[in-house]
Amino acid sequence: MKKTKSGVAEGKGEAFPSQRIDARIQELNDWRGDTLARVRMLIKHADPEVVEEVKWRKPSNPAGVPVWSHAGIICTGETYKNVVKLTFATGASLPDPSGLFNSSLEGNTRRAIDFHEGDRIDEKALQALIRAAATLNTSAPATSRPVRSRKRPKSAPPIATGPSPAPG
Repeated sequence: MKKTKSGVAEGKGEAFPSQRIDARIQELNDWRGDTLARVRMLIKHADPEVVEEVKWRKPSNPAGVPVWSHAGIICTGETYKNVVKLTFATGASLPDPSGLFNSSLEGNTRRAIDFHEGDRIDEKALQALIRAAATLNTSAPATSRPVRSRKRPKSAPPIATGPSPAPG
């Protein structure tokens, strides 16, 4: 897909995901935009192979949700009136020695970090979480296929399942 001077993908009239995230940050134009921009930069530095996406666009949320992936979703960045929420898809499986996770703690899979206005970001700890999530995604075994039963050919004799007869 070719990019025009305006940054729009030709043929679709759609901005690239990174441009949508840029636009969302500019649209916020307050501490939430600054926080989202800072977190985004830390994610990209922690994992240079991270892929930026925008998912779950709908009429009630036309900007969608910024998503960072590496062999699966690492985290999402949502903005609300009083919080910027960074939700880790596999957060419950990640080590968090610094105690960054402070939201969505009751679930079996996800964990989140809520950033409020004026909060200090522990950059080293956040980048360690990003790297741990990427490592988990790349080391997770591929989804296994269901095992098919092995059917015996109709001409095969039945398999004996009981004890062997005594020699005699």
